[in-house]
Amino acid sequence: MSLETLAAEITKQAREEAEAILEKAKSEAKKIEEKARGEVEMTSSMASSKAERESQQISVEVVASARQANQKRALIARREELEATWESAKEEVGSPKMEGRKKMLDTLVKEASGMKSEMIMRPVKTDRSALSKSGFDLGEDTDGLGGFVLESKDGSTMLDFRFDLILEEAWKSSLGEINRILFNE
Repeated sequence: MSLETLAAEITKQAREEAEAILEKAKSEAKKIEEKARGEVEMTSSMASSKAERESQQISVEVVASARQANQKRALIARREELEATWESAKEEVGSPKMEGRKKMLDTLVKEASGMKSEMIMRPVKTDRSALSKSGFDLGEDTDGLGGFVLESKDGSTMLDFRFDLILEEAWKSSLGEINRILFNE
């Protein structure tokens, strides 16, 4: 074999071997690329799925938070309305021009009349003149919306006949009805 033929044969084999290596490298690169694409797709899908779940969770939390804030605002508004109604009731009962005031005082005096000799009547200033004819000895004024308190002569016992107490008891016993009227419950 001649040197040229040998060189050509070596070159041919080297090319074939280089082409085989290159073909194998391309095939390996293609496999690596496909594997990487699969991993990218899987990672992307997992990230997308996780982001979707987190988004849904945040959405649920935002809705729940908004609902809770609305309930809180509604409760505050209801409390304010009840407080305003309570204050309005106290103003009405405390008014010297309240309809039926004289009749209420007469009823309270009649209820307390058995204690005239043992007790001193301390009227609310608004009702002092109306109670001056009650037959009780009158003492100092007391605070309140109306009515009076009876105090023993030694100061050890006090009975409350003020409108404040009556109104508070009526308010507590009627609170369900008040809520129904104010809030259609």
